[in-house]
Amino acid sequence: MPTDFQMITRLLLTLVLSGLIGLERQAHRREAGLRTHILVALGSCLIMLTSLYVFDIYKDKVALDPARIAAGVITGIGFLGAGTIIREPEGIRGLTTAASLWVVSGIGLAVGCGFNKMAVYATVLVLIVLHLLRNIENRLLNNPVFKKKEGAHGI
Repeated sequence: MPTDFQMITRLLLTLVLSGLIGLERQAHRREAGLRTHILVALGSCLIMLTSLYVFDIYKDKVALDPARIAAGVITGIGFLGAGTIIREPEGIRGLTTAASLWVVSGIGLAVGCGFNKMAVYATVLVLIVLHLLRNIENRLLNNPVFKKKEGAHGI
């Protein structure tokens, strides 16, 4: 079982990693920004730590699976993410925000169980996807070759 210091360190690392992603979302004025991403990830980290704690307490008394609680987190975050998706006449908005909430919950779970290195790598990859690929998408969408023609059914 992790020490109190290790658990606090995990919560702080979760705050920093999810804060980076939330800051990117906030900078682009998305529905779920800095605070939402941090809260989702901190909750996920705490739930994972609680799961490990419960497993440690009862491991010799009852057969427990610490991953069961984590699986519930992923399901629950799907409902939260659904609240960020908005249908508009010109299309659907909020899918990327919903996905970023889902992935920060995974980052929180990873840090919660001590999988810190992969949580950091995942955070870097998420930031690349959100920031760098946005620029590439914008260039492609503004390119006449990729623009959707009026009356066409697809690209």
